[in-house]
Amino acid sequence: MTAVIAAEQLTKWYGPRLAVDDVSLTVGPGEIVGLLGPNGSGKTTILRILTGYLQPSAGTARIAGLDVVDDSLAARRHVGYVPEDAPLYAGMGVREFLVFMGRLKGLTATGVTAAVDAAMERLGLGPMRSVLIGRLSRGYRQRVAIAQALLGNPELLILDEPTNGLDPRQIIEMRELIRSLGGERTILVTSHILGEIERVADRVAILLGGRLLAVHALRASGQGQRLRVCVRGDEEGVRACLSRVPGVTTVGAQPVAGMSPPTYVVEAEGPSVAEAVAGAVVAAGFGLLTMEPMPVDLEALFLRLTGDRPGASA
Repeated sequence: MTAVIAAEQLTKWYGPRLAVDDVSLTVGPGEIVGLLGPNGSGKTTILRILTGYLQPSAGTARIAGLDVVDDSLAARRHVGYVPEDAPLYAGMGVREFLVFMGRLKGLTATGVTAAVDAAMERLGLGPMRSVLIGRLSRGYRQRVAIAQALLGNPELLILDEPTNGLDPRQIIEMRELIRSLGGERTILVTSHILGEIERVADRVAILLGGRLLAVHALRASGQGQRLRVCVRGDEEGVRACLSRVPGVTTVGAQPVAGMSPPTYVVEAEGPSVAEAVAGAVVAAGFGLLTMEPMPVDLEALFLRLTGDRPGASA
């Protein structure tokens, strides 16, 4: 299956400043992947390269198999892009603007009507159809920006800091919208706020100083998962048993209050490892007491990778 995003050794210099440093990243169909990092970590530059606004100084990037430099226009047809503080025409009505954007994207007069109606319904913009964009709240302007990105039914949606400037209720609504769009299309979303990425993404790519530090699964997916397993038996033997399960990469012990048998944290690559883990434990004669998926502690992971410590100065 062709990756929707395939970036290899992307590098971008702005004069003497290195903004993106040898970044490689692959995103598959239907995934929601978050780019997480502080301001200035290279997130927006990577998005601008993927969307054809910037050319890389070195490396390559492909969207749906199309090179973003050599096949720029064809690649862009597969992308819906919402930049941070998306520029919108304040003097145009919502529907007027969306029709205008649909025609710019090459939709026919008949096609644009259906596409705009579908996008407005999906984003709850019907009551605002005739309102001037300049009179909309920040939350509704963000909805309009996403609606125009959905025109043409792109398989990839790229969102740069989509919750920036929204109030708490609007942030919750934006999270729900992003999650609802996942699966039917691939989404790449950036944020410098850990909690926002943790709530919407299947995987997170952590950036610092233009470098990609790590890519981790946040929940069970085709990319990997973490399990908390409580097993009765000789600890050394249990560890060896768990380590032999195909796909398991690490086995660590985790003290849990009230649990006298050791509880283990099992990290694995690939999907559906839980059944294999359970089978191996039972076949070895150990007592499997509990097993449950375990979310990644994104804050601890970020601090460990970036070398920061809680309470350190920003």
